[in-house]
Amino acid sequence: MAELAYLDQIRIILSVGMLGIATASDIKKREINDIIWIIFGAIGVAVVLLGTDLSQELPKVGIALIIAPFALVVWRVGLFGGADAFALIVLAVLAPGITMSTNVITPFTTLTNAVLMSIVPMIINVARNAALLATKNDIFEGFNETTKKKIIAMFIGYRAANPKFSFSIEKKVGNQKKLNFRLQHAENTAFCQKSDTWVTPGIPYMIFITAGFVLQLVYGDIIMSVFGAFR
Repeated sequence: MAELAYLDQIRIILSVGMLGIATASDIKKREINDIIWIIFGAIGVAVVLLGTDLSQELPKVGIALIIAPFALVVWRVGLFGGADAFALIVLAVLAPGITMSTNVITPFTTLTNAVLMSIVPMIINVARNAALLATKNDIFEGFNETTKKKIIAMFIGYRAANPKFSFSIEKKVGNQKKLNFRLQHAENTAFCQKSDTWVTPGIPYMIFITAGFVLQLVYGDIIMSVFGAFR
């Protein structure tokens, strides 16, 4: 039992280290070298093979890898990048089903926690836009849009004077500006270079994956906990 606890501590340290390196790279360069996933994936396999009991380790990894096909599909659809998918897959090998809490977790816990954490920027967007409207700033000047679309825009973006690492959510139709909520492919869409335009921030999703994993470690699965509270 002590050996298993020690092994889990090693896995946690390695996983947090991997995510920390990947997140720092993503913030600085908006790209992550694939060598990170190769190195930590190999370490994860070595940890499994050197585990005290393969009959316990292999089923844990197999269950955790249920996330793999889902992550790959989400990547190909363009909801997040390939690095995000690889991070989730490597985590399934490196730290399968690990938490320091007593709450329930699933193979999807890191991802679902990450999705919930990604709501935080929306709250910030609304607060920023509401503050500007309260001070009589016409953030929708030049737009001919419905109130519904304007409210959606306030959640997903803001009007940036000089956007950086952001994606445009406006387009020109004739002489009028329109909001454009078309799905932006995470890897193929170029960052916006136009000034004074509505954008949605291109926040590295690795930040949310790292936060989701840390939440898994210290708390467990937020969604499962909410469902459990109503049972």
